[in-house]
Amino acid sequence: MIWKSFLVCGSICLIAQIIYDHTKLTAGHITSIFVAIGAFLDTFSLYDKLISFAGMGASLPITSFGHSLIHGALAKAEKEGIIGILLGMFDLTAAGITSGILFAFFAALLCKSKS
Repeated sequence: MIWKSFLVCGSICLIAQIIYDHTKLTAGHITSIFVAIGAFLDTFSLYDKLISFAGMGASLPITSFGHSLIHGALAKAEKEGIIGILLGMFDLTAAGITSGILFAFFAALLCKSKS
């Protein structure tokens, strides 16, 4: 199972690096594209199959964030209708978003800008 995780995660990262090296896209563009790809794959239940095949190898890359956004939105939409789409996106991603905000805040407190 470990080799599957390594190959899937490594392949996703390799594709991103090749795109970065051979195009004029920035890291932010590539990240956004991969989030959208993860969301697209989850819309058709393909990302769940990838996770069952590769485990954490599919749960770790940035594509998993798009999967989590759509997965939560679709699950909440089934229960609460159209408003569930907006609320559900933050159910599965709240911990990651909160961590990112807190770590950025503490880094800003501890580090001095160069300008």
